[in-house]
Amino acid sequence: MSTKKHFVIDFDSTFTQVEALDVLGEISLDGRSDKAERLQKIKDITDQGMEGGLSFRESLVERLKLLDAHRDHLGPLVEALREKVSKSFRRNKVFFDNYADDVYILSNGFKDFIVPIVSEFGIRDKNVFANTFVFDKEGKIVGFDQENLLSANNGKPKQLKSLNLEGEVYVIGDGYTDYEIKAAGLANRFYAFTENVSREKVLVNADHVAPSLDEFLFHNKMEERALSYPKNRIKVLLLENVHEEAVKILKEEGYQVDIYPAGLSE
Repeated sequence: MSTKKHFVIDFDSTFTQVEALDVLGEISLDGRSDKAERLQKIKDITDQGMEGGLSFRESLVERLKLLDAHRDHLGPLVEALREKVSKSFRRNKVFFDNYADDVYILSNGFKDFIVPIVSEFGIRDKNVFANTFVFDKEGKIVGFDQENLLSANNGKPKQLKSLNLEGEVYVIGDGYTDYEIKAAGLANRFYAFTENVSREKVLVNADHVAPSLDEFLFHNKMEERALSYPKNRIKVLLLENVHEEAVKILKEEGYQVDIYPAGLSE
């Protein structure tokens, strides 16, 4: 009898190519004279939190202050995120179709924008664990539910432990908070997902580095993968000054690209 497998996946910079609160900032701060300055502060705070240099709750409080966001901004945010689903997730939709009951989204982001995105991949609402916004009577985002486990430091291990999953647990994510699940002894393997961002402190703690979802599926010998062999394992050699746009495209597709400006002798 095969062992039950559970797949715990992060949202920001994993399921999607971007940090959703950064995108929300682009929307909510549009037209403000200090937009660029605020966006840079938001990005810096996000990076500190993902690398473990700042507690998550501190990071969340500071970012929400800078965003000055409203309920009306969430619709445009969801539309923007639909266009930013990670490429390897999009092409491996059959994996989500086949394992809908066993895929869990565990995120320090917010259900308000996560559920509309992941539901299009068949992921159940009941399998999405994330924060929730608090609004004032005018609809302005003024905070978050502080009773939610995922609003606190070390929230992901606490939330996963509460689910009491039986079987093997595989965690896929880009941040230090994802590694904390494995560090707490609640996961069999932690895969550092680097398709969108690579964080050194996360890489050194990973059981395996996954430059794409294809790599994760290949490593676990899962037949649902869209590609028979992950692109990140294929090396490409470009000779004689191939156009830089071609180089960019191949790298974006995940190939390992080497460049040699001249031709090769026999």
